[in-house]
Amino acid sequence: MTSSSSGFSRRRALCCMAVGAAVAGGFPLPAISRGRTIKLGYVTPKTGPLAAFAEADDFILSGVRSEFANGIKVSGVTHPVEILVKDTQSNPNRAAEVASKLILDDEIDLMLVSSAPETINPVSDQCELNEVPCISTVAPWQAWFFSRGGNPENGFQYTYHFFWGFEDIIAVFANMWDKVDSNRKVGGLFPNDADGTAWADTKTGAPPLFKARNYSVLNPGQYANLTDDFSAIIGRFKAENCQLITGAPIPPDFTTFWNQARQQGFRPKAASIAKAILFPSSVEALGKSAHNLSCEVWWSPSHPFQSSLTGASAGELATAFTRATGRQWTQPIGFSHALFEVAADVLARTEEIGEPAAVLKAIAETNLETVVGTIDWSSGPMRNVAKTPLVGAQLREVHKGAFPFDLVITSNETAPVVPAGGKMEALS
Repeated sequence: MTSSSSGFSRRRALCCMAVGAAVAGGFPLPAISRGRTIKLGYVTPKTGPLAAFAEADDFILSGVRSEFANGIKVSGVTHPVEILVKDTQSNPNRAAEVASKLILDDEIDLMLVSSAPETINPVSDQCELNEVPCISTVAPWQAWFFSRGGNPENGFQYTYHFFWGFEDIIAVFANMWDKVDSNRKVGGLFPNDADGTAWADTKTGAPPLFKARNYSVLNPGQYANLTDDFSAIIGRFKAENCQLITGAPIPPDFTTFWNQARQQGFRPKAASIAKAILFPSSVEALGKSAHNLSCEVWWSPSHPFQSSLTGASAGELATAFTRATGRQWTQPIGFSHALFEVAADVLARTEEIGEPAAVLKAIAETNLETVVGTIDWSSGPMRNVAKTPLVGAQLREVHKGAFPFDLVITSNETAPVVPAGGKMEALS
């Protein structure tokens, strides 16, 4: 249709004549404004050591499928939506395998993937190789960008990512440590995986960023995931008098490390750990020794954002999760939900469904307020990267309540829009 009144009237008249002729002639009317099914692939570590990242998946998928029940309208045409979910079993090789099947066998229109470089990197690589649009989240952007050989001048063509970066988490951790009296010596827990390698990188990882804040980092060497003996690493930390600890171990490894550290008399003044202590199930495994451990907070019920898909606030989404599951809120809730917010927004703005170039154009032009904050790929530190806010928190034991620990935000200098709930305290 054109915007001119004469064009509209002429087309409408022809349409009415055609409908009238069909009715008069007894011919069945064709379906109006019904498009082909849009297929979304969703890859996630539902089982295995990274399963805590996917704890909220069933809850999120149930709600999203309900929202998509009537399809997505694109240029006046309503398209049914099918979400195809694949479990990586926390294995990078399987992540690549299931991504390939979604692309080649299921012929998806858009890939969505979440949770740690071991999941999102192999999936993103498959999408880049097979020229399928992909949106990923929940990994520091450097671990996604540089670990895949990203060129700052060119970026990637088919893969886009939203999350925070090392510059953000290092600022958050340093802001918390500045409030603790220490010798500024940091012990690094760096696993021999994509996340640990990115953290340990002496050019783009944690060491140079901490050095800029006057903290020195000891790297005792990367270790294999699911290690059962951290004695050598603990010994190095004790010998070098590391009063601060950081890194990105998987949940079971930090539990092993922390229990052995306490048994061997290693008592740092602060332990700010990414990944491993973000989840209630992982924290409960530590018992009372989890009190005052600190971590980054990407999303919480206190974040002042709401869903573009449902209108629910962060607090309402967290409450709905607990009501539906009986479990405590967990940070991936917000980002898993935001993936589908972005997907819905991108598809609604895609000029031609089924055309990857049109989907990519819509992704690149995204500027959306979501339950995790603004997603805007035009203002990222690299092409294909959009950043989200980050704050810091400590685990505090709850003596009266449904759950044993709560995350109390103790550092919001990097994102004042998120309210703080307490002050940083040293480990006892």
